Amino acid sequence: MINKMLFIILKQLFKKPFTNLFPLAHIPDRLSTVIKKAESGELEINPPLPTPENFRGRISYDKNKCIGCRLCIRVCPANAISYVAEEKKIKVHVDRCCFCAQCTEICPVQCLSMSDEFLLASYNRKEQVVTGNNG
Repeated sequence: MINKMLFIILKQLFKKPFTNLFPLAHIPDRLSTVIKKAESGELEINPPLPTPENFRGRISYDKNKCIGCRLCIRVCPANAISYVAEEKKIKVHVDRCCFCAQCTEICPVQCLSMSDEFLLASYNRKEQVVTGNNG
């Protein structure tokens, strides 16, 4: 067993990687010259691509619609949803979410939905908690 694993590991060390080094091949030598060319109109910058129709981004939560049934908590594989007993509502921890959308599919009142927001990085962990009507 160990010999077989060792052979596989050694084989993978010398294999060509599957990853594509796309950005490295197209990075200019000097970024400042590219910015100047873009400002003068010599160079056209491609606009960002739109998100696909069924994109699963940051969870949106409409607190007013929520009935507190907790079905979303039961189906969440990442344990990203917790129940706030005082309010009888939920809060979603986006930093734990795996964006599977099971909570949005099971919600009987459709208070949870997936937005097209995908830039989620933050230094503030409180920004990663959705408590209702804040996206």
